[in-house]
Amino acid sequence: MKNILVCLSITVLLSCTQRPNYDLSVLDVKRIDIETAQIENVDIYINQDRIVLIQTADSKDLAAKETVDSKGAFAIPGLWDNHIHFRGGKSLLKDNKMFLEKLIDYGITSVRDAGGDLTTSVKKWQLEVSKNERIGPTIFTSGPKIDGKNPTWQGSLEVESEDELDQALDSLEQLEVDFIKLYDSKLNGRLFLSALEKSRTRGLKSSGHMPFSVTLNQALDAGMNGVEHLYYILKGSSKYEREITKQFQSGALGFWQAMPLLINSYDDTTAQNLFNKLKQQEVFVIPTLHIGNTLSFLDEIDHTNDKYLNSLSTGFKKTYERRIKSALNSTPETRTNRKKLNALFGTLALKLHESGVKLMAGSDAGAYNSYVYPGPSLHKELESLVAIGLSPLEALKTSIINGPKWLGVEKDYGAITIGKKADILLLKSNPLIDITHTTSIQAVIKNGRYLKKN
Repeated sequence: MKNILVCLSITVLLSCTQRPNYDLSVLDVKRIDIETAQIENVDIYINQDRIVLIQTADSKDLAAKETVDSKGAFAIPGLWDNHIHFRGGKSLLKDNKMFLEKLIDYGITSVRDAGGDLTTSVKKWQLEVSKNERIGPTIFTSGPKIDGKNPTWQGSLEVESEDELDQALDSLEQLEVDFIKLYDSKLNGRLFLSALEKSRTRGLKSSGHMPFSVTLNQALDAGMNGVEHLYYILKGSSKYEREITKQFQSGALGFWQAMPLLINSYDDTTAQNLFNKLKQQEVFVIPTLHIGNTLSFLDEIDHTNDKYLNSLSTGFKKTYERRIKSALNSTPETRTNRKKLNALFGTLALKLHESGVKLMAGSDAGAYNSYVYPGPSLHKELESLVAIGLSPLEALKTSIINGPKWLGVEKDYGAITIGKKADILLLKSNPLIDITHTTSIQAVIKNGRYLKKN
């Protein structure tokens, strides 16, 4: 009996020591700190969707339900695409759903959906991803955009009065959107500023296109938190912004007619004052350089053999036609001016960065934006940022650090540390040496799930 009890005790002890304490262990990774560029060899232990333990790689391996030997891969937090669109209506629902897995394939574990017409589906996907019922990135969404009567984009909330604006904001709060997206196609300046002020009062972040009928300083004073694209930064950098704004208000100038005037009246002192204000008020700017590079050269570059194009439906590809025809039918002068403007945007983005203004990497991928594909376009955006003068580390910060910071969720994202979400990208090569190494993907960990690269 004594021998039996001893044997039972040993059996219980062994079973206790062998029982897995962790859902997933990822061994021997070179963890990169995106804030400091420090690299450390560690083992990472995960329970459910959180990192619960990190120890040096030469420590004793601990039991886990699933163990992965990463063979010295470089580990960074999952990438963020901070400007993307799920849109195109029900006929393009299949394409948009397909993008969820495509984004994960490209190491993008979180996205900022900047307005579309598939809000019901997006909210459903948002929930399914959080429960690990669907493979895809965490979605932070604005829901439908706020615009004026007969807006450019389907699904936008049409606002022509203060009452309608209040109703629109009420509906967005009920949808539990993550931020408010304003658009400039038909929304008048007065309501645009009111929307910013009311969003601020409600404690909601606001971002968007700024109508040319107000000055950028007016928008900043009203509480704008994010500036999408660089057209509006260029406008705020003009020494004649007020005069050009008045011409726009009177109908004497259109958007594209104003561009040459803004380029020719760019002023370093005016721009620097603007940049200082953006930095002081912690307003982030989303440059979307890659889409500018792509659209500016539609007349020169043939995309018909793009591999990604084959994965898109005929209906989705048709949404590209308007921009393509516009580029091919434009005059030589228009094409030259477009390329000149695109080059200036690169200069502006670098000056913003050097002035301490926070940039956010966003691709603007989605239907209607020709050849700007969800997934690879974020990597191209990072490459574009490096091409204008940012270091690879600085470019990575615009995606991984600044995205969560703008949304106020940095306690969960932005680093591979204990307590953070287990969204991790394992790379075969060091992205701090070459930004294109962000595509050398070995595996993706999303919500604690290990997903081998296809």
